[in-house]
Amino acid sequence: MKIVILDGHCANPGDLSWKTLEEFGELIVYDRTSKADIVERAREADAVLTNKVTLRSDVLNKLPKLKYIGVLATGYNIIDTDAAKKRGIIVCNIPAYSTNSVAQMVFAHILTITNRVEHYTAQIREGRWSRNPDFCYWDTPFHELAGKTIGIVGLGDIGCRVARIAHEFGMDVYAFTSKNASDLPECIRKTTMEGLLAVSDVLTLHCPLTESTREMINKDSLKQMKRGAILINTARGPLVNEQDVADALSSGYLAAYGADVMCAEPPSEDNPLFGVPNAYLTPHVAWATIEARRRLVNIAVANVKAFVDGVPQNVVNK
Repeated sequence: MKIVILDGHCANPGDLSWKTLEEFGELIVYDRTSKADIVERAREADAVLTNKVTLRSDVLNKLPKLKYIGVLATGYNIIDTDAAKKRGIIVCNIPAYSTNSVAQMVFAHILTITNRVEHYTAQIREGRWSRNPDFCYWDTPFHELAGKTIGIVGLGDIGCRVARIAHEFGMDVYAFTSKNASDLPECIRKTTMEGLLAVSDVLTLHCPLTESTREMINKDSLKQMKRGAILINTARGPLVNEQDVADALSSGYLAAYGADVMCAEPPSEDNPLFGVPNAYLTPHVAWATIEARRRLVNIAVANVKAFVDGVPQNVVNK
């Protein structure tokens, strides 16, 4: 069997190993693959692994030997799963590998906004504290999370983990979810999306990107939020209208936006969020802890092994 990894660099820039995959056949690993090179590199492959390289029907039709696609992520919208199914190609993903890491990033953003550690570190290095007449100083407001309300859109693995952490901080937890209220932990109160917008001091997004959720946060929904609320997005960039969020930050209606994802990645240099106050951005790295990436690689290998053994797991196009 010939296995081709089209874009292995982000998941494994060299601190992990793909070597176990060699037990199942010939392995070729590319750091990155442009659209123009996909067919040439994957033409003879029985199995292709991809993180962000898109495989649509026009490409799949040119890969006659392909039997397996392993997505090196949880989301699999980069694959035309219907076209793959019609051609008998099994598509598998990597579920729940980064739950703790992403939940941790949610609170890294929240605490960056409420405690401003990076702001004071920069000032201290410039001598501000050394010149201060008193033993302490502050020039930004501080807020406790205890007693505040967090609203969670989507209660999958990550949303549930965020809820548990928020509860331990002493926050009141509300959620917009398809789950029955009777199935939720006692600390989580189910509400409507409109209700969630109205009560949340912090609103955090943890739902898939679909046509119904695309730009769910826009100028109209932002107006339904509390003045001075915080918005967090570690899910998918296009869940928000970035221009509308930038406008809400500029006006002061939205206190802060913490995001690990953007509508286009990498973003253009003229992205509206780059020029507004209180936009705290990280380059889609919530998933990228060494622990989560090691888990991803191990599950990717296990998925290939299960396929070879005739009992495929984590199949998304049954």
